[in-house]
Amino acid sequence: MSTPLVTNTIGKPINRVDGVEKVTGKAKYAAEFNVPDLAYGVVISSAITKGKIKSFDASDALSLEGVLQVFTHENRPKLAWFDISYKDQDAPPGAPFRPLHNATIKYSGQPIALVVAETFELARYAATLVRVEYEELTHETDLEANLHKARKPKHGVADLLKPPPPKPRGDFDRVYAEDPNKVAGRYVHSAEHHNPMELFATTVSYEKNGKLTIYDKTQGVTNSILYVTQVFNIPFSDVRVLSPYMGGGFGSGLRPQYQLFMAVMAARELKRSVRVSLTRQQMFTFGHRPATVQQVALGALADGSMNALYHDAMSETSKFEDYTEVVVNWGGQLYPPENVTLDYKLVPLDVYSPLDMRAPGGVTGMSALEVAMDELAYNLGMDPLQLRLKNYTDHDYNQNKPYSSKELRECYRQGAERFGWPSRNMEPRSMKKDHNLIGWGMATGMWEANQMPARAEAVLMVNGKLRVSSATADIGTGTYTIMTQIAADTLGLPISDVLFKLGDTDMPVAPISGGSWTAATVGTAVQTVCQEVGKSLLKLAKNMPDSLFKGAKWEDITFSDKHMRLKNDPNVAVSLQTLVDLNGGKAVRETSTGLPNALKQRNFSRATHSAVFVEVMVDEDLGTVKVTRAVTAVAGGRILNPKTARSQILGGMVWGLSKALEEESVMDHNFGRFMNHNLAEYHVAVNADIHDLDVIFVEEHDDVVNPLGVKGLGEIGIVGMPAAIANAIFHATGRRVRDLPIRLDALL
Repeated sequence: MSTPLVTNTIGKPINRVDGVEKVTGKAKYAAEFNVPDLAYGVVISSAITKGKIKSFDASDALSLEGVLQVFTHENRPKLAWFDISYKDQDAPPGAPFRPLHNATIKYSGQPIALVVAETFELARYAATLVRVEYEELTHETDLEANLHKARKPKHGVADLLKPPPPKPRGDFDRVYAEDPNKVAGRYVHSAEHHNPMELFATTVSYEKNGKLTIYDKTQGVTNSILYVTQVFNIPFSDVRVLSPYMGGGFGSGLRPQYQLFMAVMAARELKRSVRVSLTRQQMFTFGHRPATVQQVALGALADGSMNALYHDAMSETSKFEDYTEVVVNWGGQLYPPENVTLDYKLVPLDVYSPLDMRAPGGVTGMSALEVAMDELAYNLGMDPLQLRLKNYTDHDYNQNKPYSSKELRECYRQGAERFGWPSRNMEPRSMKKDHNLIGWGMATGMWEANQMPARAEAVLMVNGKLRVSSATADIGTGTYTIMTQIAADTLGLPISDVLFKLGDTDMPVAPISGGSWTAATVGTAVQTVCQEVGKSLLKLAKNMPDSLFKGAKWEDITFSDKHMRLKNDPNVAVSLQTLVDLNGGKAVRETSTGLPNALKQRNFSRATHSAVFVEVMVDEDLGTVKVTRAVTAVAGGRILNPKTARSQILGGMVWGLSKALEEESVMDHNFGRFMNHNLAEYHVAVNADIHDLDVIFVEEHDDVVNPLGVKGLGEIGIVGMPAAIANAIFHATGRRVRDLPIRLDALL
């Protein structure tokens, strides 16, 4: 027998397996599933920020032929959630918002009615005819004007994923006062909105027996079905939620949004299928990255050794939930000062609860911390990279644990070399080209490397093809592709022989897709279940007449080139097709759970790290900023697919640029409303803003984080970018800007 072919796919730049469907339009999104007898719902939003609805007059709307109903708090059906509370998988402590609950208005843009009609156009027109009278009350939406009301957050289960700041250690006040070198600054970060291209929509297919098939825009179908079954008191067996594709989420789809509630309510009341789609303006009415005010102070000895760190943050939240982020913890994880005080408080305002947005808390906190580090370096007369190397540690001092792996030092080295950092002149305003000032800046990035439990099913079919499924989501990150690679690699099959399916509650359960944990979480489940299939195949092989596998154990087996082989003699092999044929004409089917190895992980801190180097060009007359090039070096464990992984980092870098220079949700506090609630006035980075971006993946081996050795990449690309840009702008101009976004007027 010839030497077997190598069929490893992990680590290869495989094209997206769902790419063809996406570019040809075959991929269907939540608002594109056409079902029989479909009616259309349009949501009416509150015109005030706080108060009560005095009256509705929907008579003109209801008089139109084809208008089926106008749902309000006055005629909504009685629902389970008005009697008992519910929690979705991403709910913070507090009482979740309940659409159409009563006449109370809690925030501007709150959904107050749903108009349902035979066509979308008719529903939209009828919505303009509904007249609403309000009793308006004084609202509070200005974070900075209400900082005196800041309080500690309520704590709950969310603390497991979003730990509060650790207790102070050492004596910051005394040591900082005595330090010969110190910096302190105030940092204000504006609110931001996610704005994925696909608007939020839900299509509910109502079946004659009352069962529902729901197509929802969500980052987790499991979360949507939990929400629907709790709120409407429906058995799980009567509901199926599907979300095979998602046109961007960035965290906005982690919690069920109110169009899901509206569509299900209307479908059950009218006993017919209903679709509810939100407008771009309504995408600004259900969560955002919270505005945050931070104070950072750093102290160091003359040689650059940091010995004092203070980081305080005050963020906005709603008055009905305590949304928290990990904003201030990062310094104690990255750097080794012995005297550390960290504090985090919330300011309840008349806004909707903020919502996780790419690298929630991380990009906010590290944007401040890493600018302060740059300022400290200049105070010391020290290169900013050398300051970070001087204070490098392989220990997480917040948890008093070593890192399972940390190749950040190598990120610094490779990133600096690729960028050309050693030739940098440290003096601000020392580099110029024509009428442009040139600046070079750098920063560190960090994000946690988590893993959750998940289940998966694998079926080796009678034709020798493998089908694997899990109820996870692909939010554009490449989940379809990397799961296909893991399955193919585990059983030695070519990519073309593997089909991975997701986004369906009929599949084995998986958590919401967020927090950069999907590759580790679902990937482990996929690897585990494919190994279970392999073990079943080994049993079949042992039962073959004169089998050469009779005494073989699982650890003696390998798979390649569609065959099962002995590791010590790969020429002893049997094809997977032959083994399936021995299974009595049935597929080999297994379902299994991938679990974090808590015993192995408990003694280590786990994180992804990055080093970011940026060049900016600042027009000396106009103050305009152009990011001409950037390099991000990432230590993210094992890279499953360099192509999709690079896309993740590039996307984060683009968003980091956008956050640093453009993105800001502007609220008029007279009205308590975000005023730039469209893509014309909510500025995001466009092609013309993006120039030379480079990504380096630093080799990193980690057998603690999970069996695959992977760390998430969704968040790490954005975390260090805003601070690196701000630091480069200082190097170019000599102007230290601590607030984001950095506007032209700050540089003129």
